[in-house]
Amino acid sequence: MSTTSATPAEFSDTPPGAPLAHRVPDLGALELLLAVARLGSLGRAARELGITQPAASSRVRSMERQLGVALVDRSPRGSRLTDAGALVTDWARRIVEAAEAFDAGAQALRDRRDSRLRVAASMTIAEYLLPGWLIALRSARPDTAVSLLAGNSTVVAERLLSGEADLGFVEGLTVPSGLDSAVIAHDRLIVVTAPGHAWARRRKPLGASELAATPLILREEGSGTRQVLDAALGGLARPLIELSSTTAVKASAVSGAGPAVLSELAVGEELASRRLVEIPLAEVRLRRELRAVWPTGHRPTGPARDLLSLTRA
Repeated sequence: MSTTSATPAEFSDTPPGAPLAHRVPDLGALELLLAVARLGSLGRAARELGITQPAASSRVRSMERQLGVALVDRSPRGSRLTDAGALVTDWARRIVEAAEAFDAGAQALRDRRDSRLRVAASMTIAEYLLPGWLIALRSARPDTAVSLLAGNSTVVAERLLSGEADLGFVEGLTVPSGLDSAVIAHDRLIVVTAPGHAWARRRKPLGASELAATPLILREEGSGTRQVLDAALGGLARPLIELSSTTAVKASAVSGAGPAVLSELAVGEELASRRLVEIPLAEVRLRRELRAVWPTGHRPTGPARDLLSLTRA
């Protein structure tokens, strides 16, 4: 004689007015029911889905209580669907097929997202840190095409907020409005000149007031370097030359055009070869945080998340 797990409809655990998610079994339960119908055994269905037979029995009983009908008759010869179970299984097949189509569509969206990464970065990070990170990312995601826009911190914020970039990097004192951030490194700004400049022969460290009063080769307004320098010195003299890239500022300083303030990341080779000389600075320390940034509430995903993790390696 077979034993049944029949559950009368009046004993359903789910009230008629409950939300749909409470009235319809979850996908795992529906997949189990389909496996029982196909294999004729609750035990074999459990093994196929990687769960224990007691767990499978419990899931079937829970589904029967939820629906208020018996779905499976179990006996020593195996498991068979009740008439109601056969009907529910037909509906379940359509739901699972729709879920598979949904999953395939979601995967296509992820593939499209993962096929490209748009990065916006301020100059020092773009020129001296990002190349190494992008080489490492290429090893992890060889099929992701990466585009890089280098600009000052203001431009980086604009690109992120307009949806033209997926992840940004800035060097300024503050995080632009509308962006979340994470500190990825620290940087020191140093005063440099060509060896023939008068400052290269001075015996005492350069004072903050003298630096502030001296026309310098500077980046444009909106750059992180200039923001940090202006805030630390309480104002700057009119620039000797104003340029839009770290490389241009460095080249002008090497040529002897005048003193400049640059990231120590940018001038290691020039200092080692004595094409530039670091001028000791008194009274003030020019340090800044380097940050990854992204639109508020939209934590990086996919390749952007992987790139962010590489900056902390």
